[in-house]
Amino acid sequence: MPMIRECVVTTIDADGKPHLAPLGLIENGAHWIIAPFRPSTTLSNLERRPLATASFVDDVRIFAGLVTGKKDWPLTNVADWPAPRLNAALAHAPLEVAHIDADDTRPRFFCRMGEAVAHRPFLGMNRARAAVLEACILATRLHMLPRDKIESELAYLRIAIDKTAGADELEAFALVNEKILAHPQLTQA
Repeated sequence: MPMIRECVVTTIDADGKPHLAPLGLIENGAHWIIAPFRPSTTLSNLERRPLATASFVDDVRIFAGLVTGKKDWPLTNVADWPAPRLNAALAHAPLEVAHIDADDTRPRFFCRMGEAVAHRPFLGMNRARAAVLEACILATRLHMLPRDKIESELAYLRIAIDKTAGADELEAFALVNEKILAHPQLTQA
């Protein structure tokens, strides 16, 4: 299996407006692959303007916010690059599409990564942050999973939250948990 790095990707629309999406970048030799599903704004933007910025963050409230609809996170311009980064980024890297593997469901944009720039130190791993991230991924796949799988995953993730979460992780998990529990598959008796 390839290494996947969860981050927030900024793409630019035809009018120059930035769009943020939480995505897993797939490491593949000299390339990083962005693989958005059809239809998506990220996909449309990359087809029109084949560049992006990856923001590497440890604030899981951003991931939770993005998967639950909060799109207005503060951005900072990147010197000599059109796609801004998140203000909260620990580091960022520009990505330029080198080639595309077409696919009807999930095309793959093979990107060359420019110089990664660090902004703040990474102060270590946290199980609750990992649990929130997994809950965010779960929240984007509810339509593909049976009810019992969703419930068991959520219960397992709750263990790390209960044992290791700080205020930010509790806030993020509550936001994602609310979205998951509101899904029609879980609200039907």
